[in-house]
Amino acid sequence: MTTTLPPTHRALVLDQIGQPLRVETRPRPQITPGTAILRVLTTGLLSYSREIYSGSRKYSLPTPSVPGNGAIGRIVAVGPDATTLQPGDLVFVDIYIRGRDDPTVAALSGVHDGHTVFSRRMMHSEWRDSTYAEYARFPLENCYALNEKRLLGSPSEGGLGYTVEDLLYLAVQLVPFGGLRAIGVDMCDRVIVSPATGAFGSTAVQVALAMGASVIAMGRNTETLEKVRGFFGAAYGEDRIQTVPITNNVEQEVAGLSRFGEADVFFDISPPEAAGSSHVKSAIMSLRHSGRACFMGGQREDLGIPTFYLMRRNLTVKGKWMYERGDVVKLIQMVEAGILKLGQEGGARTVGRFPLEKWQEALDVAAERAGPGERVVFNP
Repeated sequence: MTTTLPPTHRALVLDQIGQPLRVETRPRPQITPGTAILRVLTTGLLSYSREIYSGSRKYSLPTPSVPGNGAIGRIVAVGPDATTLQPGDLVFVDIYIRGRDDPTVAALSGVHDGHTVFSRRMMHSEWRDSTYAEYARFPLENCYALNEKRLLGSPSEGGLGYTVEDLLYLAVQLVPFGGLRAIGVDMCDRVIVSPATGAFGSTAVQVALAMGASVIAMGRNTETLEKVRGFFGAAYGEDRIQTVPITNNVEQEVAGLSRFGEADVFFDISPPEAAGSSHVKSAIMSLRHSGRACFMGGQREDLGIPTFYLMRRNLTVKGKWMYERGDVVKLIQMVEAGILKLGQEGGARTVGRFPLEKWQEALDVAAERAGPGERVVFNP
């Protein structure tokens, strides 16, 4: 199923890691079985996108290729084997691509080509181009139809009144949601989130609260930490979120955490810069018997985990990269039901929007505006 489409489109191209990007007019992606072509309406940037393309983050990507990130698009064509998606559908585009014959083989379209030779083979061939373009081709299973009337409609008519850019926050919320679901966060759990002052950490606070848990948010920047507490406390209840500063003094941090009772869950989403931080040990030592810990952070060095506490308290430790397909469906359901907020109600706002030609400025603003809920977008 197709509509009349232009033969060419504009795309942002990465010729080689460490070289400047450039905008190129190239043939529009062609439909094949198992795929959908979408018109990209808006797509986000990571705060560390500049580091990826410069090579300082040491991520591997196919080159030349079109980089990208999670996007909101409108379907313009689907393969002959599509059963529900059709042209005109508004969709969330998930960049977490899995092998169809082995879903444990996975990579992030436009960000990272995965951790195995098989994921790299997949991303360097069929899926080398991502969403920083006017049109993109993705697997059918990575395009999730959205209830446009509910999400974008006027509140006076039963809608939630979001903008298309607001819907991009789904891509950020999904990451901590995958980890929190993986360790079974439930209503009335007490969850330590650390660090809680970055883009993914602050979002983890919101998602955990929406799942019915209470949260102890940890961070070094106490001013930002209080902003996170103030905003989400107002949205979900001030008594459900507390804060404890990271001081690099384990005894001090444990004492701060103990004021709120033993925690059920520790959720870590540390950036690489947090290597050697004290909060991992402090949080694990603050878990109750049979508590759980989930590690989703980007630290490359080994962590100093107090194994005595793991053994004596029967703790469960789980590593999690990204999320499952069922998590995407569940998260969209929570948003459409109004349980999980987007836009200003969800603490998110667009601080920069750019055409593809302004890619350098967009990368710079994304790096500089990396606070809670801040997003920079391309509108191709």
